[in-house]
Amino acid sequence: QVQLVESGGGLVQPGGSLRLSCAASGGIFILYNMGWYRQAPGKQRELVARVTSGHSTNYADSVKGRFTISRDNAKSTVYLQMNSLKPEDTAVYYCHIDSTNYWGQGTQVTASS
Repeated sequence: QVQLVESGGGLVQPGGSLRLSCAASGGIFILYNMGWYRQAPGKQRELVARVTSGHSTNYADSVKGRFTISRDNAKSTVYLQMNSLKPEDTAVYYCHIDSTNYWGQGTQVTASS
């Protein structure tokens, strides 16, 4: 049974930074393409960033240049470094294994003064 556990969310002022972590267990992490998604109240869940098993990355236009996704296969963990946070980044952030039904429980990120 694969499990994904996110951490690192919180409240930050606009312009601040946070780093999210997603630790995976129960599977072969090195084979997975991993994604970070977010869902704001009243909106659909959207892809924020993805990193492939080969470390290729892609980003939503709204976060390019501010967010960085990375992975540490030795720790079975994927990260999302978020800089220059804006109020519109406020959402619950989820990690996900591509092409599966495996999702983390979500972590709240709030950018507000």
